[in-house]
Amino acid sequence: MSRTSNRADGDIVQDFLSVADLLEEPQLAQLYAYLAREGEATVQDVMDDLELAQGTAYSYVNRLVDAGVVDVTDDEQPRRYAAREIDLTVTTAAGDREYTITPALIDAVGRRETDADIDTYIDRHGVAGLATALTYAIARERGEVTHRLMAEDLDISPLAAEMILQALRPVVHEHYEIEEAGAGVEELAIDGDGADDA
Repeated sequence: MSRTSNRADGDIVQDFLSVADLLEEPQLAQLYAYLAREGEATVQDVMDDLELAQGTAYSYVNRLVDAGVVDVTDDEQPRRYAAREIDLTVTTAAGDREYTITPALIDAVGRRETDADIDTYIDRHGVAGLATALTYAIARERGEVTHRLMAEDLDISPLAAEMILQALRPVVHEHYEIEEAGAGVEELAIDGDGADDA
């Protein structure tokens, strides 16, 4: 669902409204993120893996299909569903910054119900603030920034920065290829008695 210049304005508005639903309802965001991770799944898979009742699972899947963010990939029973890629850039109401809605951001919003730190951060800073925090979380996992730099840049406490960075860490590792810090560096063994064997 990437934005291209040849799309009709009505299609872009519909895409935005569909994505807005995902950002407003964490359960739908969680389901979308699940389908994006799995590639394809049946409603039974959704019920089993997300522990949803049958009626709820069918209702959510149908809402996402109707919204155009999930496609039916196999009409044979049981039907299989897959998430469409979303890459939508929006500008804040004040017009002071842009952020991109990606599957990773939708995944982070979907964790709102199970992660109090993400929930609190969205309450205080909105989805735009969470998108910014996700950008910092990616940079931090790549070793490019610290929580203190994020706190200074965003005028939040270092503790708040550290808490949201930790909460977003699993999202970053699920959606981005991040090299583990220290990969290829051998650990030095230290003698328990502290004596040198030289």
